[in-house]
Amino acid sequence: MSRFTKDGKVKAETLPSTLQRSDGKAQDTFAATLDSAEEQYGGDGERARRTAFASLKHGFEKVGDHWEPKEAKGPSDEQAAGDRADARPTAGGADANSSKQHLYDLAKKLDVPGRSRMSKAELVTELQKANDRETRKAREAR
Repeated sequence: MSRFTKDGKVKAETLPSTLQRSDGKAQDTFAATLDSAEEQYGGDGERARRTAFASLKHGFEKVGDHWEPKEAKGPSDEQAAGDRADARPTAGGADANSSKQHLYDLAKKLDVPGRSRMSKAELVTELQKANDRETRKAREAR
């Protein structure tokens, strides 16, 4: 199933809600990768979705209820940098490889309490929680 119209635009309704609220480049990246992965892996499945999100996380990070371009492209966490067989947890869209200042700035934007006393790892964890909260709020508002 193609996620693109005949004129090359992404069918937003075929995307996860966080991508529906994101810019066109994020939507294109996810949709094109998912279409290709489904074709390569023989259908719609978990492996294809993981591949599409991995591609998305290379150039975008989750900020609240949507995805924004990262300052620098590259793997967003240890799992993304490792082999697919490695079973490490992901940072859930937060760019764990970015600077502590960047993470702090995002935590400030998302009004994460206690952010000034947090370590980099704590900021990543709290950003994941804040992102999940914002996504839930956005879904409930629909």
